[in-house]
Amino acid sequence: MADWLVEEGIGEHRAVRLSGDRIVQARVEWPGRLAAGHVGDATLVSRAAGAGRGTVRFASGEEALADRLPREASEGAAIRVEVVRAAIGERGRTKLAQARPSDKAPAAPTLAERLLAEGHAAQVVHRFPECGWDELADEALDGTVAFAGGSLLFAPTPGMTVVDIDGTLRPRELALAAVQPLAEAIRRFDLGGSVGIDFPTLDAKTDRRAVDEALGTALGGWPHERTAMNGFGFVQLVARLERPSLLHLARLSRTGFAARRLLRRAERVAEPGALLLTCHPAVEAALRPEWREALARRTGREVRIAADAGLALESGFAQAVAS
Repeated sequence: MADWLVEEGIGEHRAVRLSGDRIVQARVEWPGRLAAGHVGDATLVSRAAGAGRGTVRFASGEEALADRLPREASEGAAIRVEVVRAAIGERGRTKLAQARPSDKAPAAPTLAERLLAEGHAAQVVHRFPECGWDELADEALDGTVAFAGGSLLFAPTPGMTVVDIDGTLRPRELALAAVQPLAEAIRRFDLGGSVGIDFPTLDAKTDRRAVDEALGTALGGWPHERTAMNGFGFVQLVARLERPSLLHLARLSRTGFAARRLLRRAERVAEPGALLLTCHPAVEAALRPEWREALARRTGREVRIAADAGLALESGFAQAVAS
């Protein structure tokens, strides 16, 4: 089996790496947005005099911050750039994508193509095997990962993703019990950038050292830098940031996240008949006409939508009904 399996769904491409029937790594991309590796021609729309950085606009209308700009490039000039980081959604704002000048040929690689370019074996499949994707999506929407004796609460903020560790175990035992679930969640959520972890306060240096060592082992093979735990139980991780994590996508548009999930569920309905999608009105509004058309085309079925304000955003479901 390939290292990575990729589903090219409606409005969302997903990739997973499995160990048995469990997801150990995941990536999600929403096509139509700029992604790392995209090379294209853009227009320089703003630049302070003498600055090496400015804003460029692509033909799609999406803008990006570009650095390393040549001195001669002025506002209104055409410039070819490569995206090095996708836009990141945060509460109340979205950080623009980042780009830099490039002499490469125009390219808009898919998620599968980027995985292959990174040296992974990747295979596009119609659907993943049973591997707990819905459970992972629930964790991303809720921001909570439970483990024996406690839980991890993930909160994306403008400065970093903060992880709070809570539970009923004694502080040392709780901190050590959280290490492996934390390392797994970081990979499953595809977290990058700055991650701050609030472990229980441990007074003894030997206890803090034990947690540091366990965390180093658990995060082995994940490229990052890390501080030692301070006297208040805080540890900071810093990793390369190229794309929004599952957590950030869920925060960027909870309704969009739920709508794409509903479309995936609809494609998996095996019973014959028309497709009826039942969802919250806000999710119905997020189901773009082109997505509904794509669902009808892919499945060869009539698609109907029923809005139910009593449903939670993430509780939409799909079923077959008589045509």
